[in-house]
Amino acid sequence: MKSLLLAIALTALLVPATRAGQAAPAPASTSSTTSATAPAATRHALLWKVSDADSAVYLLGAFHLLKQDDYPLPAEVDRAFDDSAALLFEVDPAAMTAPETVVAMQKYMGYDNGKTLSTVLPKATLDKLGTLLSASGGTLQAVEHSEPWAVNLGLLLGVTQAMGFRPELGLDRQLMERAGKAGKPAAGLETIDEQLQAMDSAPYAEQAQGLEEFLDDPRKAVRQLQDMHDWWRAGDVTRLDTDMRAEMARKTPESYRLLDVARNDAWLPKVEKRLAEDRKTNTLVVVGALHLLGSDGLVEKLRARGYRVERVCDGCAAP
Repeated sequence: MKSLLLAIALTALLVPATRAGQAAPAPASTSSTTSATAPAATRHALLWKVSDADSAVYLLGAFHLLKQDDYPLPAEVDRAFDDSAALLFEVDPAAMTAPETVVAMQKYMGYDNGKTLSTVLPKATLDKLGTLLSASGGTLQAVEHSEPWAVNLGLLLGVTQAMGFRPELGLDRQLMERAGKAGKPAAGLETIDEQLQAMDSAPYAEQAQGLEEFLDDPRKAVRQLQDMHDWWRAGDVTRLDTDMRAEMARKTPESYRLLDVARNDAWLPKVEKRLAEDRKTNTLVVVGALHLLGSDGLVEKLRARGYRVERVCDGCAAP
């Protein structure tokens, strides 16, 4: 489960806006479920400062669905925002509410090759999905023309909503709104179509794997999502990298390449351009947290280019 379905919450900004026709019923006891370890009392940002001679780029790892008690943000995030003249997000904030975005989502969530959900999923998986949907009055027919990844996202949204997570509280959404109020220019690293294409291109086998794991144990997904959220709140790079990014790379390698590695490679020159331009101003880059981790992440890629890279984390132990 952690390899794909939950990892998407840290890689794709459009996840909260994507609907697969029906949300899954929440597993029993969702509202009272807690992780094996309580959330850390002290919160730390996943924030790095990348500098050249005259400017800097701040890299901030986001969680795309958050709760009200995740705010206020750590002080270092506020300082990075105040120190930046402009912001870069995964997609242009203006595109998030554009009518054509809904059209694009509907296109990519469906099939263009004559297939249906029944033809790409094993019968056992379909039967389990039908049982889960029927618990909330839904039917398989309602999702028959949705690709597995889109159904996966419907399940994810059903669980996160029941747990109190809200897309409008996601770190990116909040900073988009804040940038607009402050009059700071904001742009995107990719288009809506590029992000949806990455999700849509994942192999059916890997899409089905994530769905099967969720259906086998929905409560486990709740526990894992809570753990992932706790690690993000604590700024725990090691747990997120080991238990999320590396596991995704191992269990669903092509999905990992499409959703993480290829997009990082496409974004790198756009981020680096902010440092190369003789503007003597700083930029805050806000992307899903997994995009910053490991050897495939933006942090290490920029470090390898020779830039000065430092973690910005009040109270964190020195590396």
